[in-house]
Amino acid sequence: MKTTEKNDVNLKISIVGIFFILSFSVICVKAVHVQAYQNAWLSHKAAGEYEQSFTSFGKRGTIFDAGGRELAVSAEVVSVAAYPRRIKDPQTTARVLSGVLESDTDGIYESLTSKRSFAWIKRQISPRQAEAVKTLDLEGIDFISEHSRFYPNRSLAAQVVGFSGIDERGLDGIEFHYNDDLKGSDQRFKIITDALGRGFESESPNTFGVSGHNIVLTIDRTIQYITEKALEEAVLNFSAKSGVSVVMDPKTGAVLAMANYPQFNPNRYKDFGREVWRNRCVTDAFEPGSTMKIFSASAAIESKICTPNTIFYCENGQYTVGSNVVHDTKSHGWLPLHKIVKYSSNIGAVKISQTIGPELMYNTLKAFGFGAKTGIDCPGESSGHLSSYHKWSKIDAGTIAFGHGISVTAIQLTAAVSAIANDGLLMKPYIVQSVRDEQGNMVSQFGPKPVRQVISPETARTITQMMMTVIEDGGTGTNARLTGYTACGKTGTSQKTNRRGEYSNENYIGSFVGFAPVENPKVAILVVIDEPRKNYYGGLVAAPAFKKIAEATLNYMNVSPTSTSDKPTIAQQNEANG
Repeated sequence: MKTTEKNDVNLKISIVGIFFILSFSVICVKAVHVQAYQNAWLSHKAAGEYEQSFTSFGKRGTIFDAGGRELAVSAEVVSVAAYPRRIKDPQTTARVLSGVLESDTDGIYESLTSKRSFAWIKRQISPRQAEAVKTLDLEGIDFISEHSRFYPNRSLAAQVVGFSGIDERGLDGIEFHYNDDLKGSDQRFKIITDALGRGFESESPNTFGVSGHNIVLTIDRTIQYITEKALEEAVLNFSAKSGVSVVMDPKTGAVLAMANYPQFNPNRYKDFGREVWRNRCVTDAFEPGSTMKIFSASAAIESKICTPNTIFYCENGQYTVGSNVVHDTKSHGWLPLHKIVKYSSNIGAVKISQTIGPELMYNTLKAFGFGAKTGIDCPGESSGHLSSYHKWSKIDAGTIAFGHGISVTAIQLTAAVSAIANDGLLMKPYIVQSVRDEQGNMVSQFGPKPVRQVISPETARTITQMMMTVIEDGGTGTNARLTGYTACGKTGTSQKTNRRGEYSNENYIGSFVGFAPVENPKVAILVVIDEPRKNYYGGLVAAPAFKKIAEATLNYMNVSPTSTSDKPTIAQQNEANG
């Protein structure tokens, strides 16, 4: 070989050698860089290819009624999941699963063909469905244990208890308001798969977190049942749009029952409209009508400007205030204050308001809690509406005295009348009496909480005597008279406004509020019937429901009657228990 050719070969070998050395050096530098500086990032990226993280929720706490009976519980259920990379025939698998799970085939197919290593197929299936899927023995299909919320009493107290979603997160009612107490602790776990998507290891996916706390309500299931049945009957009998009712212990503020009609089943809450979910006893405000007259009378008596026998001329049923005319349903001449309440004279109420003045009227109504939230432990409470007396016109001052131009909630009105039953002391209403851990140990406890002394005990007793005459012969509330017990109350009838803000001659609200027994009040009860069609006066549509609730509840509570009467307690309690 010539020297020139030999030099050319050596040069080429040198160039190739240098190229390989440089390439190897670059690889080494890159390897060092990756191992030293990108190790964590690459590990995380690799883990993402074979690890899928999920959250397991601890068992949600139970909601009990006042007697320790379950209103909401959590049960262990199974959910179906898939490893898409292991599904050989997703179309057939989707078709088979949709038939068993009663789900959309296209939706399942989309999950089975997902690029993810893990996908949910259907959460919280029934035991029958779980057994059917297991029998199919499908490749790439797995089962994950979870908890599902169940309401054993179905619609009973549904708006109060509320409901929770598929991840056991409270969405309404007590479930929502006390979600932080009820929910169990979260626990993360991993599903680990190989390159083919096969699950070969996991971090205890069937191990649940710590259970949540239990809630004990003041609601009594039997009283709730009695109240709901009487309310339902009243709404249906009078072809009404809806109704609400509250039963409260006037001495403590504890809510014994809180009923709404129409009802819904929280086990299938998605099948019902949102308008049915809310607890209208606390969320919806309405013009109370003549029930407000007992508070107008309270202002007059407490101020000592009037006595029960102070007389007012009621204008024979028609009275002009400015450019407005106030009417009574019956014509009255001179009436003492106590008969203004008994006969429910609107004109008499206007005359009372004119006598004591707007400032005193306003301050008394505010003291009873109107125009402000009660603070009850339920979500979505409304404050109602009571404008400042500085903004009142002459007609406003008059109409507010008989329950128009003011709006209240059912819980406000029940708490206010309870103050009269409780010697003038207003109590804060509450619906949860305690929060307990899984072992039953006390976490939080709630009890009676006085708000303020609204009127003197003497005034409260005087108003009580007036309220007793309402259910006596000649009064507007004779249908509320109890068999075997003393009671007192007040009827209310109010016109609803239309979309233009004008009072309607077609749509009314009928109500009755009162308490029993008079000597030692155990229950304060409000019944409100919205848009009844056959009759609309509170004494006709709501007073009979008050009677049914009061008699059955007092019997159930073993309150001694003043005369002998049959006690249907056992039959009612058995029916409430299903």
